[in-house]
Formats: sequence, C-alpha cells, structure tokens
Amino acid sequence: MPRSTGTFMERLEKGPVIGDGGFVFALEKRGYVEAGPWTPEAVIEHPEAVKQLHREFLRAGADVCQAFTFYASEDKLNNRGHGAGKHGVYGINEAACKIVREVSYPEGALIAGGVSQTPTYLTAVSPEEVKAEVKKQLKVFKEQKVDLMIAEYYEHVEEAEWHVQAIKEYMPDTPVCASLAINADSDVHGVPTGECGVRLVNAGADVVGVNCHFDPFRGIEAVVKMRDAVKETGLKCHFMVQPLAFWTPDAGVQGFIDLPEFPFALEPRVLTRWDMRRYAREAWDAGIHYIGGCCGFEPYHIRAVSEEMSEERGGYLPYNGVQWGTCLLKHTKSWVRERATREHWETLNPGTGRPYSPSLSKPSTART
Repeated sequence: MPRSTGTFMERLEKGPVIGDGGFVFALEKRGYVEAGPWTPEAVIEHPEAVKQLHREFLRAGADVCQAFTFYASEDKLNNRGHGAGKHGVYGINEAACKIVREVSYPEGALIAGGVSQTPTYLTAVSPEEVKAEVKKQLKVFKEQKVDLMIAEYYEHVEEAEWHVQAIKEYMPDTPVCASLAINADSDVHGVPTGECGVRLVNAGADVVGVNCHFDPFRGIEAVVKMRDAVKETGLKCHFMVQPLAFWTPDAGVQGFIDLPEFPFALEPRVLTRWDMRRYAREAWDAGIHYIGGCCGFEPYHIRAVSEEMSEERGGYLPYNGVQWGTCLLKHTKSWVRERATREHWETLNPGTGRPYSPSLSKPSTART
C-alpha cells in the first residue's frame, strides 16, 4: 500500500501525517554534528551521511522529510566563534534542500524547509530585525519550492510569531507549521500554553504544536492545551507534536536541557518502540494529525509510529515492520518465539540493567 498522496494540507485532512526524527542528535551520535552549536554544516561537509539518514526515516514510514537546516540562521552559524558560518546561510540551506529533494520525492514523501529560534531575538529592538534574519534563510526555500515550512524550537511565543509572519510575508502560498519547545504550562516568559497556540494561529500558522524539550506524553499534554484554547476562540488549524524520544518527568521549564544527563548520558531515558506506538495512538486520539519526532528519535521509533497508524493511513506499512513481534515466530529459541505477541510487548516493564540507577534526576537551576 503506497503513502497518501496530495498536498500537505490535503494529507492532513485525510489522516495522520508522519514526520521524521531528530537529525542533530542522530548525526552527533554518528560523528557528523558537533554537540553544543548543533548546526547543520554536515549537509556540505558530509552530505552522504545526511542523505542516508533521510533514506532511513523514509523507509521507516515518514511522510514529510525536513531539510536539515536546524539552527542555520546567519547569526547562529557565527555564534560564539563557531566556524560553520564559512559555508554561508544560502550554501547550507541550498545543499540541505537538494539532498532531501533527491531522496524524498521518489518515495512519494513531501519536503519541508525549516527555521528555528535565533540569537538575534535575545538582543533585538524590533520585530523587523528578527524577521530580516529569518528571511535570509527563506530565499532558498522559496526557490526550491518546498511543500511546507516548519518554524520550530522556540522558547518564546513572541519570536515564533515573528518568524511565522516573516514566512507568510515572503512565501504566502506555503503552509506553515509552528511549534514551541515548551511544556503544558507556559513559554519561558510565562505566556500560558493555550494562549501560545492561539497567538500562533493568529500569526498565520496552519498547524501549531510543540517539539523537543519534553517527552511524547508531556508533549501531547501541551498540545491538548493549545487545541482546547484554539477551539474555544473559534479559530481553525491542525495540530502537531514532535517531541523528544527521552522520558522527562523530572524536567523543569527548560526541559531536558536542565537534566544533568544532557546531552551525553540520556540513553537510559530512551523510549522503546512500544512506548512510541502508545504515543502515536494517544496523539491521534487527541486530534493531532502531524505526528513526528525530535531529538533522540531514530528511524526505528518512526517505524513504530508508522505501524501504529497503519489503519488510519489506509493500510500503509513501512519496510520490515515488526508488527508486535510476529517476526519472532521464525526464531530458533522457543522461549523467544513465545514473545511474538502483542500482550508481551504491550505489558512489558523493561529493566535497565542498572541496579543502583535512580529513576529521576535533579535538574539544574535555570541560568543564562
């Protein structure tokens, strides 16, 4: 069964649209991204690595592949002495778009351009100053005719509003998704999460939600706040969630960045693929049609999301899906074959193998 067809907005109307995963974390683990700056110069320095990761998310069932342009604004590329600026905003964004187009379109997937929060916002004296920084990136996305834009990873709804407005001014015919890196309470300036959703819709966003910083279930909780607030005003939009693949019940307002394990010791917190199936089901039941992932999401996580949403996607299945472990019926060991049931994996409480490992951490106190 092939993927859904049509424009991005048409696909959202028909059923769930599956996003991809977190490129900066996945490529850092593979040795292609520098932790700290988290910038995407790998699209020029290691294009095959980026291309291969796109392929893997596509095989896992992603409907939308996002060009690897996270943190590719001019001010971020040159921030704190970082050398990625030598490639230039245009060069990095153009290379990213060409890579994602080459691998996505033959599979029937859509491509998204992406912008995110900028250092300029913290010192800007006007919205125009921030919008000017954003529009330096948009030139390539407009030339490459991306199917949609994703404005993501904002801790302040005000900056997200300005970015959405910039996109709508420069690319008025392109659908815009806007997601904040916040919890169910508020952004870091104290603006309630529900109000944030309303403000993003009023700014022109077609799809609103959250990404990064918190685990899938805290992410859904935040989007539900947006959903309810938007519906109460009578506004119309779709909703999205692209959370972490790490459990964060103990994270504060800054999310996983507050945790002492960030960024190099988060692996004990990784959700299983069975957790991801539950995440996909709960997101869909909450009325969220764009379901993807951010930092920590690997292709096998997206494959689990795709499998859970198979019926809602007209029977589409990703390559080599595990389907509740039925493939284990071919295993040589009888006790492993006994695990080829939905009940086994759905009720499993997995061990960590760490006898003295705490279940929670003490988050750092937020400071600049």
